[in-house]
Amino acid sequence: MNTTKFSVMDASKAFKKSRTTIYEAIKNGELSRDHDGLIDLSELIRVYGNPSGVQSSTRTEHVQKDVHVHVQSEVETVLKDQISLLKNQLDLANHREKALMQHIEDLTHRIEFKGQLEQPKTGVEEHKVVPPVDSEMIENPKLEPDQKDDGLTTPEQKENKRIPVPEHIEPEPEKRGFWSRFFKPYG
Repeated sequence: MNTTKFSVMDASKAFKKSRTTIYEAIKNGELSRDHDGLIDLSELIRVYGNPSGVQSSTRTEHVQKDVHVHVQSEVETVLKDQISLLKNQLDLANHREKALMQHIEDLTHRIEFKGQLEQPKTGVEEHKVVPPVDSEMIENPKLEPDQKDDGLTTPEQKENKRIPVPEHIEPEPEKRGFWSRFFKPYG
């Protein structure tokens, strides 16, 4: 016999109700029986509340123990699933963090390498030898120091060519949207 189902006699003992009261509840539709004629524990609890004298009834003790064990096993299963899910998420987060840290380290090395490449250029500029200034060049800036033509460079142009700029420039007309052409006056 299943411990979650009660006969009318067992239900009357467990819930301290008379058999007549239970039969009337079944007749009125307050309680329902299963196809085997037994009443489910959940039906009895729904109508009469928690059974009084649970300790005296061995069937209800077994039911409570079974329900407790069943609920506990379900909770353990759910918790184990959640733990495994959280472990997977933690592993993914650790992997993502490791990849990002490697990326940061690579970028740092690139920045340092670029700084090392630029440093000698600035060092060469600092250590340039400045030729002595000739007093004739200061007095007459058009004179140039003796230059040797190596044929590799183009000679500088003597004339300073200028591009003529018109004195009066008309401002550009304000750009207008498609609909403003229809709804705003021009001007």
